[in-house]
Amino acid sequence: MPKRVFPCRWAFLAFVSTPAFAAGQESLPTVNQHIKQLAADAPLALRFQGATADECRAWQEKFAAKLRELLGPHRPPAKWRVELQETAELADHRRETLLLHADGHPSLPMYLLIPKTSEVFKGKRPGIVALHGHGAHGYHPVAGRDDLPGVAKAIESASYDYGRQLVRRGYVVAVPCMTPFGPRLGPAAGKQDPCAIAFIRLQLLGKVLMAENLRDCLWAVEFLARRPDVDAERLGCVGLSYGGRMTMLTAALEPRIKAAVVSGALNVMQERIAGQYSCGAQVIPGLLKYGDIPEIAGLIAPRPCLWEVGAKDTLIAPKWAELALSRIRPAYAALGAEKNLRVDRFDGGHRWHGVEAYEFLKAALDAK
Repeated sequence: MPKRVFPCRWAFLAFVSTPAFAAGQESLPTVNQHIKQLAADAPLALRFQGATADECRAWQEKFAAKLRELLGPHRPPAKWRVELQETAELADHRRETLLLHADGHPSLPMYLLIPKTSEVFKGKRPGIVALHGHGAHGYHPVAGRDDLPGVAKAIESASYDYGRQLVRRGYVVAVPCMTPFGPRLGPAAGKQDPCAIAFIRLQLLGKVLMAENLRDCLWAVEFLARRPDVDAERLGCVGLSYGGRMTMLTAALEPRIKAAVVSGALNVMQERIAGQYSCGAQVIPGLLKYGDIPEIAGLIAPRPCLWEVGAKDTLIAPKWAELALSRIRPAYAALGAEKNLRVDRFDGGHRWHGVEAYEFLKAALDAK
């Protein structure tokens, strides 16, 4: 007698109507409930538990090695060629639109902002990598491209032109465009999250989206460091939202970053994935086995790092922000650098504040 084949929907109905689902029986947890429990029970096995400088340095070496392993390849190319696409001579700075090309790597779009004059810095200037967050405009707002459709509104909504604000203060500023944003996105994928789509597709190729973006951030750091008008001993990194997340990661794994401003990103993945979270651009597979955002931030110590936290920022849960700080502080304390961990709390939302940031950067990157 031939086997009977049920259409999928009838097979599903037959399954859910079996006695195992009758009233009074234990319910089947949903996938979201399951993940929420896994997040609550995350091992975080490599949290810093020491108290001395030697213990902290040993922990930093061990955790950084594990983090690099989880990220996979993320080093920038050693050689590249620069395509100058456009130059704009503005009142107080020159803006160059560049494409960096290297064999075996996707080309990197970047703005370079160069001050025309400065009373702040003499000789070689400090360089800053300014990283953008989510949004359809990618790197355009950070560079101050309010001449482009929709960008002026984006700048106004979040004080989003901090790259332009920095070049006006005398810094040479590199503004790279990350994936999948701005000109690197291409046609939108309907209502689907392009970060999630890019993450999944790259995973099938053995790549991590966050590592791809880290490579490009490090590429921007190296680009600045090699410029004859930049002091490679005075490099900084700043960013809002996803730009803040990538600022933290870049500073954590690149010791040449002498100061970092992380804005709108004092949250943790353990809390994020307990809800409906889909941003593949921030996912490091396996991270919660070993640590979380506070542990990555602890790798920046003892170097100066300022965290901007808006009281009305709905993406930062106050309880989790305080928990994160409580796990970052011990690394700074162990290295005798408590004063280098700063928090700028302001009465605002998910936006760049800048009130403490500019004096913080000047103090950290001024010539000694």
